[in-house]
Amino acid sequence: MNFFFRSTIRALIFGAMVFANTFIGASADGADPRNALWEIVTTCLDSTITDYCLRCRWPKIEATCPYNRECKNTTELWAESEDYVIIRDRKMCGCPEGFVHGLAIPRTRVTGVEDPNLPDGIWRFAWAAAQKTISDEAAIALVVNPARLRSQDQLHVHILRLGKDARQRLDGLPASRLRDLDEVWRTAKKGALDANLNDYGVLVAGHPDGGFMVRVEKGSPEWLYTEGNCQ
Repeated sequence: MNFFFRSTIRALIFGAMVFANTFIGASADGADPRNALWEIVTTCLDSTITDYCLRCRWPKIEATCPYNRECKNTTELWAESEDYVIIRDRKMCGCPEGFVHGLAIPRTRVTGVEDPNLPDGIWRFAWAAAQKTISDEAAIALVVNPARLRSQDQLHVHILRLGKDARQRLDGLPASRLRDLDEVWRTAKKGALDANLNDYGVLVAGHPDGGFMVRVEKGSPEWLYTEGNCQ
């Protein structure tokens, strides 16, 4: 078998593998679309692993994969630690410079507000990342949506800006004031219990008098109070 023929066969095999991977990523491969964030955390963060481009359906933007190069099909890593990662939300794709929408995600399997093993440290990690991307700290909003209104079943804290009139509206609503972000989950659970809510969303923002405010909502805090979309 001559060199040209062997090279052609290799190219055809690789092309078929790439096509299969792309097709699987876009169609029924048995993967639950609600687990996309968990897939990213477990398969897309280390681009040095063997067959990375075939295993990861949303490769990192700096990876040299020959497919999925559109913004919405890639992963942009903003920050990471042993416990958490922060990536760009796909809603940033096509947005003007300055628009911010990130997602803080635990590296362990945690579904959402209903999970008994919610990690306290994710709020501090998300707030620190928000301070680096949003210059006006008073505009920072961290959000977790209710279970029934989320599209993913891996916990993710949205990093956003408050909407134009959100601060004024929030000032007239009941909210808890905290000094320590590690108390967010416990405070939110108590607020939900007091409000008789089995499912709820959580908004964390800076308190006008210092520290942080925590607001529990039946609806989506992302939709109610933040600039979640640019279009």
